[in-house]
Amino acid sequence: MTTLTDTPKASFRLSMLIYDTRYRSLTIQVTTLGMVCLGIFWLGYNASVNLAKLGLQPNFSFLSSRAGYDISQSLIEYDSSFTHGRAALVGIVNTLLVAVLGCVAATLIGVVAGVLRLSKNWVVSRLMAVYVEGFRNVPLLLWIILIYAVMTESTPQPRDFREGGAASMLLDGSVAITNRGVYIPKPVFESGSMAVIAVLVLSFIGALLYRRYARKMLFTQGRLLPMVWPALAILIVPTLVAFFALGGPISLNYPELGGFNFAGGIQISNPLMALWVALSLYTGAFIAEIVRAGIMAISKGQTEAAYSLGLRPGRTMNLVILPQAMRVIIPPLISQFLNLTKNSSLAIAVGYPDVRATLGGITLNQTGRALECMLLIGLFYLAISLAISLVMNFYNNRMQMKER
Repeated sequence: MTTLTDTPKASFRLSMLIYDTRYRSLTIQVTTLGMVCLGIFWLGYNASVNLAKLGLQPNFSFLSSRAGYDISQSLIEYDSSFTHGRAALVGIVNTLLVAVLGCVAATLIGVVAGVLRLSKNWVVSRLMAVYVEGFRNVPLLLWIILIYAVMTESTPQPRDFREGGAASMLLDGSVAITNRGVYIPKPVFESGSMAVIAVLVLSFIGALLYRRYARKMLFTQGRLLPMVWPALAILIVPTLVAFFALGGPISLNYPELGGFNFAGGIQISNPLMALWVALSLYTGAFIAEIVRAGIMAISKGQTEAAYSLGLRPGRTMNLVILPQAMRVIIPPLISQFLNLTKNSSLAIAVGYPDVRATLGGITLNQTGRALECMLLIGLFYLAISLAISLVMNFYNNRMQMKER
């Protein structure tokens, strides 16, 4: 009678790190990582030694010294007596402003243009094709300079808005487009305004919850509930009730011509407008192609099935096509948002005071700390790019198809 015994396991030998397939991939990865870390260390050490020989040891103390220069646009308190660090913060806020406004506007333009380019109306689809091809095939810098030139050379001067002048304000005298900028009404918040804002936020959440409920009823019970008008009613009615109940705590300060320029309201400078419009239209052209490709990736059978259920074209696009196309659209959309944010550094061409103009321009020239300024700018763009990627990847994971 024979007995079965387990085969004795071989003891570990160093040669197994190379010849054994169980350890070979790990050996290659550890070796590659070690070489990369060694290369980075060598570059950093070599740079520090050479800088020390030149008497240029890295030093960030200049951020606490007096800046001594003014910035044309600042969303936070600033004047020439503040430090270089504060000036850099002003540039960062200005960069974030144009990046956020650009991403929102480019997304809206891109989605609309992408859907309209698939329109069966020949004129509409050809117009969208001209827009997409025109903006995609011309460098962004040229569009920024062109739009800035149009806004400064083709718009009227403030004095032309005087009574009997050649220009007039838009929207019942509330908006003025001049060669010095665009002037719009400024909201004035008084006592009780925070309560109105809180009601507005809650109403917005309520509108989103209603749309979610309507979608759930459609997909689970087949009940087709109206979405647009109830959601708007939930958003607007409680806000108006709170607004009038509290005596109208939010008012508007309209721009008025006084002397040689407009006073009151909010001035949107021409550099900001040119940069915002150019970035939005340029990036929107790329997003339009992404949206078009995402929609075309969905089988035509989905559209035909929706039509057979009695869904109108608008609801078919909103409830059937776009939710499925988003899984294709979002990954390349992340890249476009990142490109828009980094392309905002072209603001220096029209004098918009972003972080490249403040920290990487005037501060760098005054202090001579080129390495430190460029390092800080690079870290800022890296941080904002990683933040955008994190948020969009989280949304992308939420949109992925889940097994049931």
